[in-house]
Amino acid sequence: MTRNRCDPADGLAVYRVGGTVRDELMGRNSEDADYVVVDASPEEMQSRGFRPVGRDFPVFLHPDSGEEYALARTERKSGHGYHGFVFHTGPDVTLEDDLARRDLTVNAMARSSEGELIDPFDGRRDVEQRVLRHVSPAFREDPVRILRLARFAARFPDFRVADETRTLCREMVIDGEVDHLVPERVWQEMARALMEVRPSRFLEVLREAGALAVILPEVDRLFGVPQAAAHHPEIDTGIHTLMVMEQAAVLDAPLAARFACLVHDLGKGLTPREQWPRHIGHEKTGLAPIREVCERLRVPSECRDLALLVGEFHLHAHRALELKPGTLVKLFERIDLYRRPERWQPFLLACEADWRGRRGLEDRPYPQAEFLQRALAATETVNARPFVEQGLKGPAIAAALHEARVREVAALICK
Repeated sequence: MTRNRCDPADGLAVYRVGGTVRDELMGRNSEDADYVVVDASPEEMQSRGFRPVGRDFPVFLHPDSGEEYALARTERKSGHGYHGFVFHTGPDVTLEDDLARRDLTVNAMARSSEGELIDPFDGRRDVEQRVLRHVSPAFREDPVRILRLARFAARFPDFRVADETRTLCREMVIDGEVDHLVPERVWQEMARALMEVRPSRFLEVLREAGALAVILPEVDRLFGVPQAAAHHPEIDTGIHTLMVMEQAAVLDAPLAARFACLVHDLGKGLTPREQWPRHIGHEKTGLAPIREVCERLRVPSECRDLALLVGEFHLHAHRALELKPGTLVKLFERIDLYRRPERWQPFLLACEADWRGRRGLEDRPYPQAEFLQRALAATETVNARPFVEQGLKGPAIAAALHEARVREVAALICK
C-alpha cells in the first residue's frame, strides 16, 4: 500500500480488508478499497482530519481520497435482524477479532501496509478451491448474511456453497431469523444480485436454504408448476424463471428489465391445479402478486412500473407479428412510450429474455423486437399539430392521433 508522505493515515496500524483482497487473489479488478484501523480512537481519527460517517460504529472518510476507514470492532447479538447488534471498539480489539465477525472466509482476509496477507480463517484456500464458507457460527446471528451468500454465489458462479454453510442457513430459516429481515436490505441485496453475472444462482441458493419461501413466496411457488411442453420444453415454471433471468444477464439488461424477468410469470403460481399445464390469463392474474412484492420490498417505482407492463404485455410482444395495427398502437400507448420512451428498450429486452428462456431454445432469434421497433418508429412520424390546427381539442386530438398511428402501422405491414 503506497502512501503520501503527509498522508493522515501515516503512523496508524491500517489494513486493507475484504473484497479487494479476495479479488486481488482471484486476479480480478476490484471496487474501492476498505480499510480497518487497529488500536486507534475516534478522537485520534478526527484529529487527523478523518470525517466520521458511521452511525452505529466508528467509520471515517479519508480527507483526501474519500476511502472508508473503520475502527476494528467486535459485535454481539442483542436482538433480531440486521440492527440487533451491539458493537465494541477499543485498543483491545485485534485485527483477527475484526475479521472473525465477517460473513465468509473469502471476505475475511487483510493485507498489511507491507503487503503481508493476514488470513486466519483460510480464505485463500477457499478462493483456490472455489468454496463459499461461513467464518464462524456467528454467521447465524445476521439473516442478511444469507442474502449476501446468495449474491456472492451469483457473482462467482464457479464457487459452490459449503455443505455446512448451507445447513446453517437452513437452521436460520427454521429458527425464524429470516422473518426479521428489513425490506430495504432485502431489495438492496436482491438488486445487486440481479445485476451479477448469473442472477439465477441467487434464487437457487435461497431456495436450497428454504429462504426463498420466506422472502419471495410468490416466486418460490412457481417451482413445480408445469407449463405446456410444446411452448416450454423445460416444463417447470420455476426453472423457466431461472432461465429467463440467465438470458437477461446474457442480454446485459438493466436492473428494471431483470426485475421484470424475475416476476413476469407470477400469475402462473395462482393457476388452479385442475387447469395445469395451461395458464389462461396469467398475465392479468400476475399483476396483483407483482404489486404485492413491490409494496412489501419497497421496490423503486421505475422497476415496479416496468415489471407490471412486462407482466401484462409480454405475450403481446411475442405475438407482435400477428397483431392488428390497432392492437400494436394500443400497446405503445399503454406502455406510454410517446411520453416515456426510456421504457421501450428495457421492455423489449425483458420480453426477449422471456422468449429465449426456454430449454434448447436459448439462441433462437426474436424478430418481434425489430418489427416492434419499426412499427413504433412509423407512429412517431405522427404529431398533433395538424389536428390542433383543425380545431380539435382534448379527447378528440387523442383519438385522431391514435387513428393516424394505426394507419402508419397498417402501411408498414402492407409494404
